[in-house]
Amino acid sequence: MLRRLITASLSCFMLLTSAVYAATQPSEQALVASQSAMLVDLDTGKTLYAEAPNLVTPIASVSKLMTALVVLDAGLPLNERITVDVSQSPMMQNVVSRIRLGSNLTRKEALSLALMASENRAATTLAHHYPGGYQAFVKAMNAKAKALGMNNSMFEEPTGLSPHNVSTAADLIKLLIALKKYPVIGELSVAKNRSVTFHKPRYSMAFYNTNPLVNRKGWHISLTKTGYTDEAGHCLAMLTKMGNRNVAFVALDSFGKYTHIADANRLKLWLTTGKSNRVPAEALQYKMNKRAEHAQQVGKQQLAIP
Repeated sequence: MLRRLITASLSCFMLLTSAVYAATQPSEQALVASQSAMLVDLDTGKTLYAEAPNLVTPIASVSKLMTALVVLDAGLPLNERITVDVSQSPMMQNVVSRIRLGSNLTRKEALSLALMASENRAATTLAHHYPGGYQAFVKAMNAKAKALGMNNSMFEEPTGLSPHNVSTAADLIKLLIALKKYPVIGELSVAKNRSVTFHKPRYSMAFYNTNPLVNRKGWHISLTKTGYTDEAGHCLAMLTKMGNRNVAFVALDSFGKYTHIADANRLKLWLTTGKSNRVPAEALQYKMNKRAEHAQQVGKQQLAIP
């Protein structure tokens, strides 16, 4: 009897979840392959598209947008040279990087590499050189999220490598809107490439933007951040133009290496022409499988509550 009750409860929950997801689809069927996505007109505040915008999920290196915001809020000098240091971060102890530990670069260069090239040592170094150190930095990230009304977000460290760095598309839209007041973040994030000369020892390296859309004609992007981990999938957050509208766009947990990019193109086409390219069948299958998995996990958690 109990087994039947549990099965029935899970089935009802999954049907309810499916109904909620289906209700977020616009009549034009501007489908995305990402697990969750949101598109907002920055001039009117109107939500143009939303699919599972409140689904809590890991966000990978999109976390670095909050990292950059906390650095700038501290008012620390951007031209100060800081030493590459990850000693206070358990997450970074076995992470490989091209940047040498103990060398130094300016805080602005570290910001640039964290944003455009998603460099994890650069992001962690920024946290180490925050007043009060690494733990104070993480605390400031969560305090800022709370201040912005990002009530479904949590940050465990500054890079996004931790699966416990979680948020929602709706919360990240709030973050993107807040970042409009920090033009240097947008400027650094959309650079196509950057060459940095490190000191002690002296060496130079070139870095490239992780978002291929910054190199494509027809795209006018004022801020961007990508992210990827196995747990988070491929993620993308942007301030850009679509169909002559200034928009904030977030896509989380996308199937395949370029699906988050394809989703941005699909929604841009939809806003411009009213039409949209089809989502590949394998991406839709992945998406439905992940939704069923998520529904089961939430259902089990609810059943476990006494």
